[in-house]
Amino acid sequence: MLKFYYNTAPNPMKVALFLEESGLPYEPVPVDTRKGQQFTPAYMAINPNAKAPSIVDEGKPVFDSNAILLYLAEKTGKFLPDPEFAGETLSWLMFIATGIGPYSGQAVHFRHHAPERIDYAIKRYDFEAKRHWSILNDRLEGRDWIVGDSYSIVDMAAWGWERAAAFVLGEEAWDALPNVKRHFEAISARPAAQRANTLKDRHAFKTEMDEEARRFMFRHNAS
Repeated sequence: MLKFYYNTAPNPMKVALFLEESGLPYEPVPVDTRKGQQFTPAYMAINPNAKAPSIVDEGKPVFDSNAILLYLAEKTGKFLPDPEFAGETLSWLMFIATGIGPYSGQAVHFRHHAPERIDYAIKRYDFEAKRHWSILNDRLEGRDWIVGDSYSIVDMAAWGWERAAAFVLGEEAWDALPNVKRHFEAISARPAAQRANTLKDRHAFKTEMDEEARRFMFRHNAS
């Protein structure tokens, strides 16, 4: 059975959604990054980048959430847009992977977790996060789905981060992103998304951002 190494952060949840949508049997294996479980030798043999998510399928490891989505979509033949949209599929999937994800993550870090307030960094990453989200909002104007006319892995990739949009951009985020909000609500209403969200109840993840968690999450500050 496929093993799914996860926590409830945006990137693992993309993959959780695909697994639930596709009906692939899987074993969820928690990786509590605030306890440093991502740095165990056994896990780093699966994912040398020490991040979640990862999967092991038929003994073969695959890591990086967007790589996993592509791998599983090709394996199952499900949730890939029509071949005529192959370029758009890759473009928007990478836009989420290299734009929305990283800039949102940095915006959260400098606003909520940095040990000192750095106004320049906060301004830069807030601006870039909002800019990228606005591009997605514009793309969804008059469209149900990001690529083509069908729900796909690109929508799943966006949904993972849409779950955290209010934390990234502030509670007023949805007012500025009505198309993204509509997209998020449409996916969240799907039974598979509701099942994916229950993963948070399968295992108890550490919630405190204490000194131990900071040591594992922000290793650049380790002495």
